[in-house]
Amino acid sequence: MRTEARHDTGRDGTAGMAADTADTWGLAADGADGADPLVMDGTDPRVMDGVDPLVMGVRDRWEEQGLLGGPWPFMAICAVGRLNQLLKKALDTELKRLDLTRTGYFLLTTLALTVHGRARLSTLGRILMMHPTTVKLTVDQLEAVGLVARSPHPNDRRATLVEITAAGRDRANEVSLALESPGGELAAFDGRHREIFEALQPARLAAGDVELLNPGAGRDRGHRDG
Repeated sequence: MRTEARHDTGRDGTAGMAADTADTWGLAADGADGADPLVMDGTDPRVMDGVDPLVMGVRDRWEEQGLLGGPWPFMAICAVGRLNQLLKKALDTELKRLDLTRTGYFLLTTLALTVHGRARLSTLGRILMMHPTTVKLTVDQLEAVGLVARSPHPNDRRATLVEITAAGRDRANEVSLALESPGGELAAFDGRHREIFEALQPARLAAGDVELLNPGAGRDRGHRDG
């Protein structure tokens, strides 16, 4: 039995939003039974046939709707934003099962990647591009459950080091394995993770995302290039 998206959107409302988007772009066409072809899970049958709604709703309608310039900047931003939302939703589902927040996972993995498994609070904030208060609160949460530990910096009395514990490393590994599981929330992206990274890398680096290795380099390069 098929349920119309507008009348039963599900808990997160994605089906209803899909129907609204299709109507806005003139993509919704009546099915054989006169019902909206967008089913309850928000899937458009034409998407399953290999048709991208961003192509139909944006690229193919850009000029006829009287918009100036090209559609590609808007399409690129939409594509990255929509993919980001899909990835975050899948990640958050896995993290909830493992009792970890997204910022907690990023912080634990970052610590695990450091040479000695520890870093200053300020360094973590810069690498993760997070506000110092967010970093501190996340560390507080992780420390309370034994996933990280604080210690004074041996050479700087003003600084605090955060170190990942054995339990924290185990938790980060649990998440990493879950994200690769063929039955996990990110199964739809299976085999595409490297492809996604490599497709985005040239644009990301061109925009100056080199802070991790060379703080300020992106900004300096932008000034030199005028």
